[in-house]
Amino acid sequence: MTFDQSGFDVRCEWGENGVRHLAYDADAVIIVDVLSFSTCVEIATSRGAVVIPYRWKDESAAAFAASVNAELAGARRAGDGYSLSPASLTNISAGTRLALPSPNGSALSLATGTTPTLTACLRNCRAVATAATNYGPRIAVIPAGERWDDGSLRPAFEDWVGAGAIISHLNGSLAPEARAAIPDAMRTRSSESPRTSEWMAFASRIGSPLTADPSSARSASAIGANVAPPAASQCASSTVAEP
Repeated sequence: MTFDQSGFDVRCEWGENGVRHLAYDADAVIIVDVLSFSTCVEIATSRGAVVIPYRWKDESAAAFAASVNAELAGARRAGDGYSLSPASLTNISAGTRLALPSPNGSALSLATGTTPTLTACLRNCRAVATAATNYGPRIAVIPAGERWDDGSLRPAFEDWVGAGAIISHLNGSLAPEARAAIPDAMRTRSSESPRTSEWMAFASRIGSPLTADPSSARSASAIGANVAPPAASQCASSTVAEP
């Protein structure tokens, strides 16, 4: 059986296989790893920092951070330093270069090749959706999910919610997989109409700290090698996959 979403503008598929199947002919890719890569990137870049994704959370991460002249985000609850916990980044200084190891969000962001790549969470879903459409109408939304011990995909509810939040702000034809990410109560509304209030009433069930600033245009965060960031009117800063 072939799963083909190429006939639709807005596509959605999970994880690494989703990137493999959708990124090559998309105008832009949006990676959704709400807990917590995408939320970390939003908080850090909105404060003027630069985030450099790194796939591996092992001893090689320190050497990578040093090679790109960046501070290394450590393990959660490892102390007072920066980590993959959004709370640890609330006071990050503007201009900080932060290497952020993540086997989900970072790994997917680095797998999209030359396709312009952004990351989004519930805090900046509208801003990122708007920024992505600057590249063209064909948008691939990739909920990251988690991984089981054997490396297989474990779908994550918060990433599915985040994907739906982003898709609700995108125009164009929706693949069935993209439409499925939007709650039933919102599917009857016009794709050209803002749906923020209905969406946030739903999304707020998983915690207000993750949904603060949902329509901010300050922090649409671009990730990817050799990719120009969105226009300055869309965001204040961006992250880069390569120094």
